[in-house]
Amino acid sequence: MRVVLAEDSMLLREGLVRLLEEAGANVVDAVGDGEALVRAVVEHKPDVAIVDVRMPPSFTDEGLRAAIEARKQVPHTAVLVLSQYVEESYASDLLADGNGGVGYLLKDRVSDLDQLSDALERVVSGGTVLDPEVVAQLFAQRRRDPLEKLSPRERDVLKLMAEGRTNSAIARTLVVTEGAVEKHISSILTKLDLFPSEDEHRRVMAVLAWLQHG
Repeated sequence: MRVVLAEDSMLLREGLVRLLEEAGANVVDAVGDGEALVRAVVEHKPDVAIVDVRMPPSFTDEGLRAAIEARKQVPHTAVLVLSQYVEESYASDLLADGNGGVGYLLKDRVSDLDQLSDALERVVSGGTVLDPEVVAQLFAQRRRDPLEKLSPRERDVLKLMAEGRTNSAIARTLVVTEGAVEKHISSILTKLDLFPSEDEHRRVMAVLAWLQHG
């Protein structure tokens, strides 16, 4: 797995490089700002770009914006965003294109080598990975739930989908069959008016609808 890393702190950047190498990744470039990230992605065309949200010069959302721009220039590049804090708008912006292959993790999670490896594999394969704390806080920040058509069990399934779980993982968590999970997901997509389309990934669009309105 070829990785481009963007982190403005040199010490943290070097530490992440070592951690990623332990996880079996090949870090082809490690940079310190958003513009350098875009250049590195265009040059190396990595499997995944790992990006700190807050980077120079304003330390607001330069990293996220650079990741979105890099993804536009090199489509299908997976993106794993790291953040010190849960920031709702950043998670929503990351998911906005509906194409999958994205993740949002809190920095204190990346020290867990198994969790980091799993997150990378999932985003590179086109999945969506959200830190459970990110999901929980996004839900807590919402004032109302317009997804009234969903049953309690369908909400459980969609919540686990938002955490990036596979159908088999959802089935194990809810102690049901994979067939039951597939039926719930089909019902969720129908109730959310997400019909088959060549332009949109319906599962990701359902997760995005949940994060925006759930």
